[in-house]
Amino acid sequence: EISECLVGSEMCIRDRIINSITDSELSAIIEELYVDDAVDMMEELPANVVKRVMRTATPETRRLINQYLNYPENSAGSIMTAEFIDLKKYMNVREAIARIRRIGKDKETIYICFVTSADRKLEGVVSVKDLLLNDDETVIEDIMDTNVIFCMTHDDQEEVSEKISDYDLMAIPVVDKEGRLVGIVTVDDIIDVLEQELSLIHISE
Repeated sequence: EISECLVGSEMCIRDRIINSITDSELSAIIEELYVDDAVDMMEELPANVVKRVMRTATPETRRLINQYLNYPENSAGSIMTAEFIDLKKYMNVREAIARIRRIGKDKETIYICFVTSADRKLEGVVSVKDLLLNDDETVIEDIMDTNVIFCMTHDDQEEVSEKISDYDLMAIPVVDKEGRLVGIVTVDDIIDVLEQELSLIHISE
């Protein structure tokens, strides 16, 4: 980390400044930028800051940013949200619940948590029910489900909707081509898409 700062001190200073900005201030900055400028900025930001940007942006801005990030229209990537709970498999139940309490307020759903590796690879899924029904010292790796139903960023939203329906999911994780968790699509997201499509049909009639 020190060597990175020595090589790119300006980048480190920029990142420290951005990390010190509140979510509301960050949202205001993003909304003031043209979308392409916002995307250019995001491509140079660390992943944790990108997650904050996507969380604080308005739905419309988030949709446009996703499109500029090469997520095709009507794809999982274009409708996903970055507001999810991520855990590590080495955590125990007590640590996991503490994390949910700490960050859950701003998340799209807290009932389903996704387990990721250090490099953000999707490794498993665990429900809050699973956590509550196990002892505090139980390790997440021992209770998580590794057979995760997921979709890719470029999958069509209809395919995503079918998976959510077929497997009766509250939310489905979205991964990139490297298998890294980049967002989730919830039942509410799919309902919003269907409502938009219905409204367009009514307008065309």
